[in-house]
Parts: sequence; C-alpha cells; structure tokens
Amino acid sequence: MVDSAPRSEGTTGPETLALSDSVHAPLWLDTPRRPEPRPAVSSDVDVDLLVVGGGFTGLWTALRAMEREPGRRVLVVERDRVAEHATGRNGGFCEASLTHGEANGRSRWPDEYEQLQRLGVRNLDEIEQTVERYGIDCGFVRGGVLSVATRPHEVAWLEPDRPGFLDAAAARARVDSPTYLAGRQSGPEECALIDPARLAWGLADAIEQLGGRIAENTNVERLTRTATGMEATTAHGTVHAVQAVVATNAFPGLLRRTRLGTVPVYDYVLATEPLTPQQLDAIGWDPAVGISDSGNQFHYYRVTPDHRILWGGYDAIYHFGRSIDLAHEDRRATFETLARHFAETFPQLEGVRFTHRWGGVIDTSTRFCAFFGTAHRGRTAYATGFTGLGVGASRFAADVVLDLLDGRPTERTRLRMVRKRPLPFPPEPFAWLGIKITTWSLAREDRTGKRNLWLRVLDRLGLGFDS
Repeated sequence: MVDSAPRSEGTTGPETLALSDSVHAPLWLDTPRRPEPRPAVSSDVDVDLLVVGGGFTGLWTALRAMEREPGRRVLVVERDRVAEHATGRNGGFCEASLTHGEANGRSRWPDEYEQLQRLGVRNLDEIEQTVERYGIDCGFVRGGVLSVATRPHEVAWLEPDRPGFLDAAAARARVDSPTYLAGRQSGPEECALIDPARLAWGLADAIEQLGGRIAENTNVERLTRTATGMEATTAHGTVHAVQAVVATNAFPGLLRRTRLGTVPVYDYVLATEPLTPQQLDAIGWDPAVGISDSGNQFHYYRVTPDHRILWGGYDAIYHFGRSIDLAHEDRRATFETLARHFAETFPQLEGVRFTHRWGGVIDTSTRFCAFFGTAHRGRTAYATGFTGLGVGASRFAADVVLDLLDGRPTERTRLRMVRKRPLPFPPEPFAWLGIKITTWSLAREDRTGKRNLWLRVLDRLGLGFDS
C-alpha cells in the first residue's frame, strides 16, 4: 500500500464490521455443485498406476497417464476429498510460469529460461484445450495479470524502461485505485483465471470417463516396494500397483527424501458479497484480468464469475515444527489486516461486506517452484514445492513425473530445473528461526525498499522463503 508505516493487527474498526457476517469456508467449495464424496478403498485392488493425492497434481497425473496410454488402470486415492486443500482454496490464477515468475527463472536457470517459458505457455494452452475437450465448466478466461506498485520504491521493480510499463494514470485507467503508482500488465498468454474447484471436479469426471477410479477418504498409511511393484496399505485394503506417484505436496510422510524439501505455509483469502454493476463500474475492472501488487508481502485479487472480489495473500504464516492444523486456518488478525488493506485499495467500495474467509496450507521450497524426483528404484515419482503457483504448473509436473516413471529422456527431463533438487530447509529450531528472520527482513524491505544483509546472503546462496 502507499503508506509504508507498519500496520497493527487485530484492532477494532470497520474491517471488523465488514467481516462480521462472513462464514469460515472456502468460497469455491461452498456450493451445492460440490460432488458427493466417492467411496473409499474397501478391499484389495490391483492397478497399473497408483496416484496418492486428489489435488491438481494427482488429478492431472491420472488424466495424462490415461491420455498417454489408453486402457491404463489408474487409481487416485485422496485422504480427504478431491480439491479439499490447496487446490480448492487458491485464488484461481492459472499462470503459464513454471518458475514462479521471470526474475526467479532467469536468476536460477538463465540458459533454460526461454525454453521454460515456451513450455509454460504451451502447458497453459493445453490446459485450455483440456477444458474445452472435456466440457469443463470452470469459468476459464485469459486476460493476463496487472502487476501494480503501491509504494514509491516498487515503481523501479516494474522496470519503467521496458515496453509495457504503465504510469500511475495508465494503471488507474485499467483499474481505479488511489494506491496505484505504476503498473505492468502481462498478456493473455501468461495467465488465465478459473474456478479451481470446478476445474478439479471436471478433471475428476474426465478421469472416470476414461476408465480411471478415484477413492476419497482413503489414507495411505505406508508405501513400500515389492518384488513386482509397489504396495500401498490403507485401513480397508491394500493397493498393488506397478508404479506410484506421490502428489501430497504440503502433507509429508510417505517419502523420507522429500520431508525437508518443503515447509508448510498458511495463506489467507477473503471474498466479498457479489458487487452490483454500478460498483464494478466504479472500479473499471476487466474481470478477465487478475491483479497482484509488487511487495514481498503481496496481495492477489480478481473478480469471480459471480462478480465478487476475491482478495488474498499478504501474510504467509509458518508454524513451528512444520505444524499443519485446522486451527491455523481461521486467523482473525490476518483477516482483519486483509479487510483493512482492501478498504485502502478500493475506498469507492466502502460498506461492501465479506461473505467468506478462509485459510489453507501450501508447500514452499527454497527455490520458489516445484521440484521432482523418483524413489523406490524408479517405481515411484513425485513432484512437490509449488510455492503457491501450482494451479497451472501442476499439469506440467504431471508430465514430468510420468516421463520419469517411463525412464526415457524427454525435453522435460533433460531440464536442469527437473534434474536438480533445491537445497532443503533445515530441521527445527533452525527452520523456524530462519523463516522468522526472513519474513521480518522481507517486511522491512517492503517498508524501506532496502534489502538487508540477511536477504543478500540468501540471494547469493540461492535460498529463500515465499508463498
């Protein structure tokens, strides 16, 4: 925001009133269109491919496996319900980037970046083609993302000398906020907006149309290698599979080698009541365009298909011991902070109430994007560490893990991004201490525009913490 002074949290004010009638539930999942739970695994079963995890990574893996090899026997098992966690709780930004943005991609893989960008755009095109092919009603629109500067020092971050830079007046002509000092808008090839839950439910339907099976409320207690393949133990049956893919992301446990590769981080979101045409006209916002501000603690926001504003981000909360707990999802201080920032951004919407508030856990890696690998002598593959950018990148990850299981080199598996794993986070208490120092330093940079010694050292080491 324009005012760079520290904000207090948990204070009483208009934001409390704006939140007073909100329900603690993800907007995307709070709908009568949500499918009934599918039956759990209830007996032993034999399959060619077992996919553990019913989020985007698992669903795309199952669908791509059957598209690549029709007739393949595929089973997806989900501990809770399809799209219950990060897949059904995000902002619905389906981005082409595989590297969490250009700056991160160019700094880590400069020789590969153009190839990664081409693959990412092709991946987004293929997501759109899948939506059309299976008739998935998920509100898919491609309008790009408007990145905005809300503090003076952020203007330089948007590279005024490059074509496409928007000064304050031009940025406000796109979306009218008194906080905007500059902007830059990507093209429709870079990002689509979707209803993520409806996309996931559509992918699940497509999997079943092709002959695959999905079992919900099924927890895999153990995954082991056998003489003929893989064996997954559940409460009511054992799954015998030739190969397996682990797509549990923030939820660890099955593969020891990935446990320090990520940490779980909680992200928070609000959704307003549906806006009137007059309220939308007061902002002048094209609903096909998503918005993100430029700070380290950044907001992302968009107009939903039913004309609400979804407003999320800013806080990324890590809990000591890599804690994942339902109690972490309802954080009053963060919701009030988000509501206050919303009122500062759009004062012309004074009096608009929030109907939904929610939080969810994502996984973050030290390189800010997904990493890949195999286990059990090549019979199991995994992808994890999406760091909040998995809506689109999860489909690319699905093809990577299937390539790895095939054991044949492809353009994807030859990438250094795919072959090299990031440095892990340290064990506790060092992880907690390091993340606390990093978040404090990032907030300080947001206030001052100056990157301190701690952040410069992390940059040199290629390490970081983000959401």
